[in-house]
Amino acid sequence: MSRSYADLPLHYGQVPPWLYQRMSKLGGAITEAIITEYGRSAFLQRISDPFWFQALGCVLGMDWHSSGITTSVMGALKRTMNERSHELGIYICGGKGKHSRETPNELMTIANITGLDGNQLVRNSRLSAKVDNTAIQDGFNIYLHSFIVSSDGEWAVVQQGMNNANGMARRYHWHSPAIKSFVDEPHAFIYGANQGQIINVTDHNADTTRAGILQLTREDPQLLMQEVHKLTMPNHHDVWAEDVNLKRLGSVLAVAHEKEALDMETLLLLEGVGPRTLQSLVLVSEVIHGTPSRFTDPARFSFAHGGKDGHPFPVPTMVYDETISTLQHAVQRAKLGQTDKNEAIKNLSKAAQQLEQNFIPNNNFERLVEQERDNSWKYGGRTVMEKAQPPKKNNGMQLRLF
Repeated sequence: MSRSYADLPLHYGQVPPWLYQRMSKLGGAITEAIITEYGRSAFLQRISDPFWFQALGCVLGMDWHSSGITTSVMGALKRTMNERSHELGIYICGGKGKHSRETPNELMTIANITGLDGNQLVRNSRLSAKVDNTAIQDGFNIYLHSFIVSSDGEWAVVQQGMNNANGMARRYHWHSPAIKSFVDEPHAFIYGANQGQIINVTDHNADTTRAGILQLTREDPQLLMQEVHKLTMPNHHDVWAEDVNLKRLGSVLAVAHEKEALDMETLLLLEGVGPRTLQSLVLVSEVIHGTPSRFTDPARFSFAHGGKDGHPFPVPTMVYDETISTLQHAVQRAKLGQTDKNEAIKNLSKAAQQLEQNFIPNNNFERLVEQERDNSWKYGGRTVMEKAQPPKKNNGMQLRLF
């Protein structure tokens, strides 16, 4: 089995409360929409997909490429999901540092509530951490361990390691249905950059090495090389055109701002939602309803709500709040059997995909980013440092997006 890798630059600092609260609300609404439409297993499958996970972090307004996405997204989801675990059947344990050490106690508490085998869940949690910290010696030390379990007993793990030597992070993803053995290629995915030669006794071809270790032979474990596909998350903070599939982004903007490929029923059901919020909703719709192949360019999803560091533009808090409100309302109606608005949101991603087939982007990417920054103040734009201000020069002209 081949694996893919990408670097995640380590970022430090805290997520400001104004953003963290919104991340919890929108992350919770997205999760509930997925569970309502597709079930708990589908949510666990998505969270074990690193491309989807990175796209989720981007649509929530985090720094689009940094390691902080892992910590902040899992923290926000734990905060909002555990308040409604009895209703949604999803429980999130662990976290960063000292919180990771609470995972066994949290799992035993969940087991008492759900009737699941707590000892087995604790064993699964500990084994996944041991494998990534010991059986795979790649220079990354685990500092975040999140264990997500459903009331059905299915589980996923998202954990992250730090390499102090180069200031990079690596994220590891697990999903229980894909695991046949904890010591024979158990991962759903490992998200990180190839560091050269590593010791990986979970490699499928290392069965003789594992046998040798169990027999306590004196021979050193074989150093194994594996086929690597590089997927490198860049160090630059700003979003470049090459980080984004421009056909996909262009079709999103055309649907949102020019209403192309939208049917009249969808327009009526989303009446009153402005073009800028519609842009965010198209990307949120894809996070909920998109297939795995749609998340190969996670930077594109930062065009929903920007990023807290101001890249590609400040977080438009008014748009963010309207997105949360629209999605929450649609989910609540769907739970009551009134699926019309939920279907309208689903149709947004369908319309973008339909338009994308014959879409030809132009060269306005840099101007698009500039326009988003110039307009950010109108939508309550904020970064961790300051609130967005009106541009000094504004000729009032509106750029045709792609």
